Amino acid sequence: MTPPSDKSRGIAFILALVLGVFGAHRFYVGKIGSGIGMVCTLGGLGIWYLYDVIMVASGQFRDADGRRLIRWDPEDLSSPPLQGELTQEVLEDVEALRREVAELSERLDFTERLLMKGGDETGGRVDGRTGR
Repeated sequence: MTPPSDKSRGIAFILALVLGVFGAHRFYVGKIGSGIGMVCTLGGLGIWYLYDVIMVASGQFRDADGRRLIRWDPEDLSSPPLQGELTQEVLEDVEALRREVAELSERLDFTERLLMKGGDETGGRVDGRTGR
């Protein structure tokens, strides 16, 4: 597995949004030839430009050495966890979300049971008034 690029995904994304039709993001990552191609075609008449914006935003864009741009912060020197590796913080967040979803599911089931019974438990009353 190749290491992530030392170029910033955040900077590349801003360059792609603002000056993407001129290939500024491609010049930034070292893809000079395709950058010139974007300048000459105005970002492939917008199609190439849009494609690159989506690729940079999704983290699939690669630099001239074939390394993916992953880091958003240019000053963050620590590399993110490699694909397939989960940090303890992520695992704790996933577990907390599972508990919340289970609780919401129980509440939904309870609400559905109450609605199915209708006004049987209240003696035909709705909001303290008779149901007539």
